Amino acid sequence: MSGIDKDLQCRELIAKAVVGKGHKFFSTTHTIIPSQTPSTILGCWIINTNFQAEKVGDAVEVSGTYDANLWFSFANNTQTEVKRETVKFSVLVPLTFFDKNSRGDLEIVARAVEQPKCVKAELSGGGTITIRVESEFVVEVIGETKVCVVVCNSCDDKDFHLLTDYEENSDEFDDFDSSTLLDELD
Repeated sequence: MSGIDKDLQCRELIAKAVVGKGHKFFSTTHTIIPSQTPSTILGCWIINTNFQAEKVGDAVEVSGTYDANLWFSFANNTQTEVKRETVKFSVLVPLTFFDKNSRGDLEIVARAVEQPKCVKAELSGGGTITIRVESEFVVEVIGETKVCVVVCNSCDDKDFHLLTDYEENSDEFDDFDSSTLLDELD
């Protein structure tokens, strides 16, 4: 064992990191009852989306509201109106991985990869309209975790060469695979 190898040690660091992730596409259907009996649907759009997220068991629950604005004609297509309805939603996003050894308070971050949007609106019986809304959410759980790193006692450049000497302009550094470092030190 060379003098450099015996100076190398493993240390545990506590770091703030992403300790869990999840992703979910969801579709939901709502029924809207306008004040007039609709003749034709002219358009539907979703605005004012607000949501928050919290960890619930092995998943993250994303819940919030959005406004569904439905534009329709009535009275044999002679008049139009916009019906605005605030809709509550909740979706459970399963975590594809979660580090159960994480410590401290967890921070939950949720992003709408695809904002809620109306993909279908159709007339239903009795003067009601059914809309289908789709959305996609990504969640991250951030917490403290342990990271094991290799450290050395000497940081003097002239004494520190891990595997081989290399020139800065050499292509050797581009081919370096750090995953083999610990195997070669044993």
